Amino acid sequence: MSKNIVLKKGLDIPISGTAELRLSKTVSPDIVAVEPTALKGFTPRLLVKEGDKVLAGSPVMADKKNPAILLASPVSGTVKEIVRGDKRKLLAVTVLADDIQEYLKSEPKTADAAEVKESLLKAGLWPFVVQRPYGIVADPEATPDAIFVSAFSTAPLAADTEFTLGAKVNDIQAAVNALAKIAKVHIGIATPNSAFAKLENAEITVFKGKHPAGNVGVQIAATKPILKGNTVWTVSLQGLAAIGKYMTKGIYDVRRKVAVVGPAAIETAYIETLPGAPMKTLAGFYGGNAEGVRIISGDVLCGKTVGAEGYLGFFDDTITIIREGTEPELLGWAKPVRWSQFSTDHSYFSWLTPWRKYDMDTNLHGGPRAFVMNDSYYSKVLPMDIFPLYLIKACLAGDIDKMEQFGIYQVLPEDFALCEYIDPSKNYIQEMIAQGIDLMLKEMA
Repeated sequence: MSKNIVLKKGLDIPISGTAELRLSKTVSPDIVAVEPTALKGFTPRLLVKEGDKVLAGSPVMADKKNPAILLASPVSGTVKEIVRGDKRKLLAVTVLADDIQEYLKSEPKTADAAEVKESLLKAGLWPFVVQRPYGIVADPEATPDAIFVSAFSTAPLAADTEFTLGAKVNDIQAAVNALAKIAKVHIGIATPNSAFAKLENAEITVFKGKHPAGNVGVQIAATKPILKGNTVWTVSLQGLAAIGKYMTKGIYDVRRKVAVVGPAAIETAYIETLPGAPMKTLAGFYGGNAEGVRIISGDVLCGKTVGAEGYLGFFDDTITIIREGTEPELLGWAKPVRWSQFSTDHSYFSWLTPWRKYDMDTNLHGGPRAFVMNDSYYSKVLPMDIFPLYLIKACLAGDIDKMEQFGIYQVLPEDFALCEYIDPSKNYIQEMIAQGIDLMLKEMA
């Protein structure tokens, strides 16, 4: 029997451009990118060279610190290019996909925790397992206190997991059965009627509330807060589906339904594609001309700006298209009536029309300046028992003792996305938290 937790703090941003619950098309890209940059704590070492043939599931990179952790190609084909950045940093490996896909097949073993770990490592699926604190690729030698999965998202315009993964419950159940050999699995759902409410070998919890109720970090904080010395793992629902497919079929299949959303999207719908798919294949959704729009892999709060030349992220199931806010605004905040603008502080009249959706753009309506509010300002949108403002300032100061005191072990940058959104000082709070986590990794390793 599931338990219920009501989270009273949070904010649902009323942005227009929700995807219609229909599958528009299946996109089989000619070129797919394998990008290690999405995996925190993963230092890539190349296992292939240009011109090599690979199968779907063939490893193309390994972690230098732990060679057993592999990153696999989502398609079969030929390695086209090794993409490097400054100081020869490895950014991506692009693969020219075959017309007919072939999979690297193997027989997973799930008799005990050691065999489950070995199978996931061999299959290249281990990067889906994220370790907290710090949000790094999990250490396969560690034994977590628990494994957490959020089966829904409350982020703005997020993909509906009931629509995208409701038909893959059997695969997800197979993944839960395997992971339960390692540690107790906790799954957060949005409603007792969810397609995932009857999953077995897991503790099911119903979370009710506004965003960020769907963040797995918020769910952990509400059920089993992470203290110094604790280790928990998290796996996305997309990751569970891929792991389950491997457990039942013995193949690396990460194809997923992706929501194309946003006020600047010509069409909002779902497509079926692969992580690493180029945004060029979605030209019809933004008119073929990316000038004046921002293409984001992920949601509008935490996603990565990739542009028309970028690729779908490893963990992402949403592509957001939003206009660049480049036009100057007459009178700015002093304008007496602003019906087209949303305000969380009743600064405008938007609070009189709570049902309205807004055609938002990227305009910050101001520049960064000093923090001027007290801690309760951020606390009203962050349902965690921490002091957000003091934690942010501790991260800025690089004070490890204060970061520990104010909750650095419980958070990732995504948990502060709403704090950044409502911040009248226009500070890049997620970046500040990320810098604090990087310092913790460096000093506490």
